[in-house]
Amino acid sequence: MPTLTEDTIVAISTPMGRSGIGVIRLSGKGSLSIVDTVFKRPSSLLRDRSPALGDIVDPQNNQVLDQVLVTCFLAPRSFTREDVAEVSCHGSPVVLKAILELLLRQGARLATPGEFSVRAFLRGRIDLVQAEAIHDLIEARTLFQARVARQQAGGALSHRLGPLKEQLMQLIALLEASIDFADDDVSVLPSAEVEQRLAPLLQELQRLQASYAFGRVLAEGLSLAIVGRPNVGKSSLFNALLEEPRAIVTELPGTTRDLLSETAQICGIPVRLMDTAGIRTVQDRIEQLGINRSLEALVDADQLLVVMDGSEELGQADHDLLKRMEGRLYHLAINKMDLPQRWDPVSIKAGAQTVTSVSALTGEGISTLKTRMYQAFQHDEALENEGALLTNLRHAQSVREAVEALFRVHEEVAQGLPQEILLLDLYVCLRALNALTGETTVEDILDRIFSTFCIGK
Repeated sequence: MPTLTEDTIVAISTPMGRSGIGVIRLSGKGSLSIVDTVFKRPSSLLRDRSPALGDIVDPQNNQVLDQVLVTCFLAPRSFTREDVAEVSCHGSPVVLKAILELLLRQGARLATPGEFSVRAFLRGRIDLVQAEAIHDLIEARTLFQARVARQQAGGALSHRLGPLKEQLMQLIALLEASIDFADDDVSVLPSAEVEQRLAPLLQELQRLQASYAFGRVLAEGLSLAIVGRPNVGKSSLFNALLEEPRAIVTELPGTTRDLLSETAQICGIPVRLMDTAGIRTVQDRIEQLGINRSLEALVDADQLLVVMDGSEELGQADHDLLKRMEGRLYHLAINKMDLPQRWDPVSIKAGAQTVTSVSALTGEGISTLKTRMYQAFQHDEALENEGALLTNLRHAQSVREAVEALFRVHEEVAQGLPQEILLLDLYVCLRALNALTGETTVEDILDRIFSTFCIGK
């Protein structure tokens, strides 16, 4: 269980490797005094938020290790609400290690993973949602992921939850008062009013719960299998979506005989693209193995992109593939729009989510295809709220528990059960929302969350 101690902790906060600048961070009561023992500079005082230039000197041999900038952040106006000192030195691993070892000898302790964020959480600087968002921001693979994580770190989701918890506590307080003062001629809260207060709360939590569908895709990404008969341009489209010539492309049918996978971004969503072998009936054993893998990808992929050649008449293989798509959600790309078109997509009565004409050769229509697939991934409401959506399984489970508790309250009101029973489930809902932000939680959850952080955060 993370605990708040009086130790002064220290860690290298920048990635290991050679760089122009490296940063070593200290936090705790002894931060300034420890730095003061090794930092020699013209000015005698270290002022709050005012960088000071000087040398880090080993007091044992009076050897200068590096010229540095030291910036102090005095409590409580720091990330951890403790005294914090940051030493910005040259980003040589040798120099960083030497300064770190020197600070450890002066009385600091090496920080554990996420310990700076733990201290910020335990001292009330951030809640648990914001702490997890800091980790998500560091781990972001796309700019869109980083933007959403930054908004969550700034409290977007917490601010959305705040009014809901306030409404819930008001309802709990009214019911408690009705029960406590029932003998003093204070009227019990009518069922109609309970329902009236319950309805908007349940509706908003359900909307938040629904945002996880897009939030999960945003956080984890998804897999997209590109399927079609041979020689319709699947590999060319794969390269166009990747914006690099990754797959071998020839005019010969059946060039792709194995599953090829690469990760790309589609409007900020991480997508694992899978180029598959053309699906057709063959005698060649090796090509058949590739087709078998294509069929497996067709079943396992989160999304499907069916490619057809608009410059040729539809063949039996095309119709067979469309039959396989019945009941599945997929996107249809009509390739080779740079050539005269031989058929209209309307003629096949496609059940696709999106239908887009593209040219993998010229790049025409690729941007439109990406945009349409992205719009199919997301929900308009989720985008409106961005940082106030659920991107974390733990968050989704907590909100689901809260929604289920409110549904039980709704049923209990309809059945005319005593308000003491209603309160039991209202408190379950409140505990679930408090666990989400960390106001009430258990030790193993905190251990699991902060152990994934890097050492200097």
